[in-house]
Order: sequence, then C-alpha cells, then structure tokens
Amino acid sequence: MTLGVALAHTPVTNYVDEVVQQARAVADSGVGSVWFGQRMDYDSPSLAAIVGREVPELQVGTSAIPVIGRHPLLIAAQAQTAQAATNGRYHLGLALGSALAASAFGLPFDRPIARLREFLTGLRELLDTGTADFHGELFTVTPPLPTALAGAQPRVPVLVAAMGPQALRVSGELADGILPYLAGPKTLGEHIVPAVSKSAGTAPRIVAFVPGVVTSDIEGTRAKAVEQLAFYEQVPSYRRVIELEGATRAADLAVIGTEETVAAEIQRYFDAGATEVVLTSTDLAGPDDQRRTWKLLGELAHR
Repeated sequence: MTLGVALAHTPVTNYVDEVVQQARAVADSGVGSVWFGQRMDYDSPSLAAIVGREVPELQVGTSAIPVIGRHPLLIAAQAQTAQAATNGRYHLGLALGSALAASAFGLPFDRPIARLREFLTGLRELLDTGTADFHGELFTVTPPLPTALAGAQPRVPVLVAAMGPQALRVSGELADGILPYLAGPKTLGEHIVPAVSKSAGTAPRIVAFVPGVVTSDIEGTRAKAVEQLAFYEQVPSYRRVIELEGATRAADLAVIGTEETVAAEIQRYFDAGATEVVLTSTDLAGPDDQRRTWKLLGELAHR
C-alpha cells in the first residue's frame, strides 16, 4: 500500500520548525509521504521543499494550490524549486479554487473549468519543454527566457483536486492524476475513477484523501469530526460527493475506530481504485492517537 499523511499543526513557537519535527515522527513511523494544504499564512511548495530536504525519507506534496489568483509561470518555478530541493520527491497538487479563495485576490470566481484547462495546458508545456508559447482567453504563457531548472528531475507530477465530471475530464487529459477528498469508496469506484480514466491516456494516479484516526474514543472523536468538517458541507463540490456516497454529513466519511476498523476502511478505497491513500485530520483525537494512527499506516505500508 502507498500511504501518506496530510500535516497541519497548531504552532507553539515556529510553524516550520514544528512541522519538520512532525514530519520526522511520520517518517519514523514508516509512512512514506506527507502533504500540505495551501493556506493563507504559509506557502505550501516552500514548506514541502523544506520538509523534504530535512526529512529525505519522505515524498512531499501540496494538496492543493488553487489556480485562481496564480499563474502557470510562477507555479512552475515554485514546483521545480521544490523538486530540485528534494531531489525528485515533490508532487504538485492543484485545485480549481472557490469564491472564497477568489475573494482574497479581489477576483470573480467565474469559468473555473476553462481556467483549469488553460492553466494546466500552459503549465504542462512549461514542465515538458522548458518554455511555452500559449495564448488563451484567460492566460498567456510566453516566457522570454528558458524555464527549465537544473536538478528538477524527474518532471514534477501534476495532480488536481478534481471530483466533478468536467474537472475530471480536464484532469484526465492534462494532469497525471487526481486528489479527491471526502469521496467515499462507492463514489470513487462508481463515478470518479471511471470518469477520469476515460479521458486519461494512461492509468492516472488516484490519491484519495480521507479523514481518519485510530482511537478508542470513537464517539468523542466523531463529535469533533462533525464540528471540524462541517465547513465542507457548504461547498457544492463536496456536498455532491457526500450525497453520492449516501451520507448526510462530511463527518460520515471520516474513518474512526480501532486499527482493524481503519485498516479495513483504507482497503475499501484501494479496492475502489485508489492508487494511494492519504489520511487527514489524524490529530482529531489528540497526539497519542495521532501517533497510533501513523504507526498503523507505517505497518500497512510495509506489509
């Protein structure tokens, strides 16, 4: 099994220092990758580059940077820098974004699929050839100087947090895989994997992000999940996949229970077509259960 952990931390003194310490603990547990969301206080490719350089046992990734308010040239430069810094262990995750993300830049959130298609087209040309001559309606990508970075090999893999039919079609055509979140095994196997595979030239990576924690306090942890994941119920793309799974709340998709329970649920995602599974929200039940969760993932990864 290819397994990872999404890291987010409440800092005491220095966020970067403390995340590096967390990542070392993850690696010591035998887990192979750590992933970072893009927030508004840190830069996720930079954080991934630092962690990957400090903890060379780990693959590192971002999940996911909204394309709204960004340009392919800037993202290509960030991604290649992270790739060179980690000696080829960086994975770039992108997202369409949302009205909330767009508002931070004073931009309208319009034509998200067209924006994603043009962004990926320009980015792919940059990463594949070291230059670009792309003229779209929303993006122009015409660097006057070479854009290939020495040491940024192999080519940075590009993944998209796509779950809707149109985004899956574009991602299958132009990306290396997808990063679905809160899409349960039924939704993954019946809707998401078939849709992205249909438009992909080769078998795409399906990196399923799943909230999950090993704990004996199942009821208390479930209550925390209801509170912390409620935000996603207001976002149409997440609301859709929650309903497709037959669930009513985002927390219903959280995998919470004993080692045996969590291991069995993780297997369901692989059976549904996931090529990798990344657990998020592993801190829901506190640091002891978080370490217990990482330990299980490390054991599963080495079976």
